[in-house]
Amino acid sequence: MSKRRNHDAAFKARVALEALKGERTVSELAAAYEVHPTMIHQWKKSLLEGAAGIFERGGKAAAAAELAEDTVRDLHAKIGELAVANDFLARKLKPWIGK
Repeated sequence: MSKRRNHDAAFKARVALEALKGERTVSELAAAYEVHPTMIHQWKKSLLEGAAGIFERGGKAAAAAELAEDTVRDLHAKIGELAVANDFLARKLKPWIGK
């Protein structure tokens, strides 16, 4: 049984762009790049679906950045709560563990 290959994003984009050009058939591309034709169709579909995101001006990127900031803020708050609880428990357990 052969080992599964992982292709990088640049390779997938190159093959998908060639498929979009239409100069060679998907079967020819599959033989040339040694990948299954189904994979080429999937990469081509992903390229077409994601192409609009390249031309957006901050729409999804700004929303993602704001979501990331909110997540970081929430995580920092949780870290603060856990640090306070840890300090409190350390002080209360000191008489029993003798440190």
